[in-house]
Amino acid sequence: MTLTNRTQKPLKGWRVLVPRGGPWGDGVAADLRAQGASPVIAPMINFASTKDAAALEDALTALAEGSFDWLTVTSATTVDVLSSHRAVVPASTRIAAVGETTAAALTAAGYRVDLVPSEDNSAAGLLREWPEMQGGPARRILALRSEIAKPLLTEGLRELGHEVESVVAYRTIGVPVSDKIREDVSSGSVRAILVTSGSVAEQVAEQFGHIPEETLIACIGPRTAQDARAAGLRVDVVASERSSVSLIDAIVEAALQQGIIQFDFESTNFDSNNGEK
Repeated sequence: MTLTNRTQKPLKGWRVLVPRGGPWGDGVAADLRAQGASPVIAPMINFASTKDAAALEDALTALAEGSFDWLTVTSATTVDVLSSHRAVVPASTRIAAVGETTAAALTAAGYRVDLVPSEDNSAAGLLREWPEMQGGPARRILALRSEIAKPLLTEGLRELGHEVESVVAYRTIGVPVSDKIREDVSSGSVRAILVTSGSVAEQVAEQFGHIPEETLIACIGPRTAQDARAAGLRVDVVASERSSVSLIDAIVEAALQQGIIQFDFESTNFDSNNGEK
């Protein structure tokens, strides 16, 4: 017997934990619903002001005065910090964004974007696709980052001979989920958990402990998968690209490979003796 009319809702019946809220979480939830899933939005991290506000203010003042050749922005949260401080980026300072999501946030906030890696949305990808940094005179660069971010971009630029001022723009803090969500994860009623960063991985490991084998732990790219394993998590699915679309595609592919597929029986006819007709 062959089922020829598979439904277009491969995640029908799946509850998927989305660990971030806001516009990003809402967008991912909508994409999951389009695949038949029931998203559970449970923000597990939030962002707080830097502990060294004076250093950030000084850096942004120097930025407005044209003291830097480049500004590097590695997350949409950094864009929120720039906007909240009404930071001015003069025409003489160019902006490099790590990834399309960050670039889109900069554009939406009214900042221009001069460089975005076309393939690898990471610090390493930016370094590889930044020809101006591979030779010539030393540049002065302002690198704004999270308190817990690994200084890969700063170190890479310094190794190339450039002067980098690395400044913490914000802190990442954990947010406890509800008892109900912890119980749902423990019971296996949540079929997949999205892991979107190293800090989310740490919160998933800390707050949920043992996660049932039948629950897919899906990471948004190889680097996040590496961070998740370092936090003690099992990794079942890794998106090929660092994007929510790629992450959802990876979950769908895993569901199809496992044979966990919902079929539309109403539009398929069967004969009790001869099978499908």
